[in-house]
Amino acid sequence: MSLQYVVREPKVSIDNPPLLILLHGYGSNEEDLFSFAEELPEDLLIVSARAPHDMGYGGYAWYAINFDAINGKFSDLAQASESIDKIAIFIDEIKEKYNTNPDKTFLLGFSQGAILSYALSFKYPNKVQHVVALSGYINEELLPSEIHDMINTDYYISHGTVDQVLPVDWARKAPILLENFNLENEYSEYPVGHGVAPQNFYSFKNWIEKRL
Repeated sequence: MSLQYVVREPKVSIDNPPLLILLHGYGSNEEDLFSFAEELPEDLLIVSARAPHDMGYGGYAWYAINFDAINGKFSDLAQASESIDKIAIFIDEIKEKYNTNPDKTFLLGFSQGAILSYALSFKYPNKVQHVVALSGYINEELLPSEIHDMINTDYYISHGTVDQVLPVDWARKAPILLENFNLENEYSEYPVGHGVAPQNFYSFKNWIEKRL
């Protein structure tokens, strides 16, 4: 497999299970979001992927975030683009290995994982049907120059109003951009920082359940 991962197979017998892929944030690992798994619907096949860039001490990144005096904080877009391609290949590998339902693929990302989830949904149209973007934003530099007009993906978006890592103003641009492409989305905010509030978890869980 192109990425390391942990998996929770469906708790019920099902031939072609719906698939949920989890993409963690910068400096974390595949065990982080996997803590959600036990509370999510029993018929889901849940796979949490590990980012390819080892930061040491059990932390991994999908792409580097660099700092210098001229540009300040900036993302390594070449690494980010490579990771998008790796995730796309990985999704296909998981679909084939576990014989999942090709019409029910969910991609859930937190922070850096959410940024790449958005980008993948545009670069690889309809590879996933549903995106859950937690505490992220749409980095337009990662989007293709021409947007496919047949994207059918829908989006659940949430952000903390006091997020000091990725400002909420960045997240608020996402629904506007998605609506420009006539893409369905549900946007919500919570009075938290860079994290997932309990009510936020139950909100996206309900959103997923409605699409199974």
